[in-house]
Amino acid sequence: MDVLLDAHGIDEALSRMAGEIADSLPEGCSIGIIGIRRRGDHLAKRLMRMLEARHVTGIAFGTLDITMYRDDLAEIGPSAVVLTTEIPFDVDGRYLILVDDVIYSGRSIRSALAAIIDLGRPRAIRLAVLVDRGGRELPIQPDFVGTPVGDNAGQHISVRLIEAGDAHDVVEVGA
Repeated sequence: MDVLLDAHGIDEALSRMAGEIADSLPEGCSIGIIGIRRRGDHLAKRLMRMLEARHVTGIAFGTLDITMYRDDLAEIGPSAVVLTTEIPFDVDGRYLILVDDVIYSGRSIRSALAAIIDLGRPRAIRLAVLVDRGGRELPIQPDFVGTPVGDNAGQHISVRLIEAGDAHDVVEVGA
């Protein structure tokens, strides 16, 4: 596998995204950041710290497990690993930033949107992803992107983060 982003590259991409997010936030709006488990939640925590460093205050934080909303749940059946969703705030009327590590088909994001809408009616939901692979099957596009890599249908993107138990931070691309 080839290194797409090393630890420094990940930090730079997240820092740039945090700046873009901070610049886009509406005045006087309640803000929430929700990370999709299992890598998006760690990236969301990093983004939240970077936003706070840019004097964005009062950010509510949550994590979202989309397993039960997957459109292939019947296919994966008993091998599905259900994690916890922890959104300890009301999403109604809140400006949400949804964070994931990689977007490809758009199906995971569709699942996440369904899960969030089941919790209430946010003012808006904006999508931030570290890597955009292209190749969408659904009309879903990220608002904030760390790095685009184009449609690499035959290649796998691997995001490794220290917080997730990996040895170091790296994004790799390969067959």
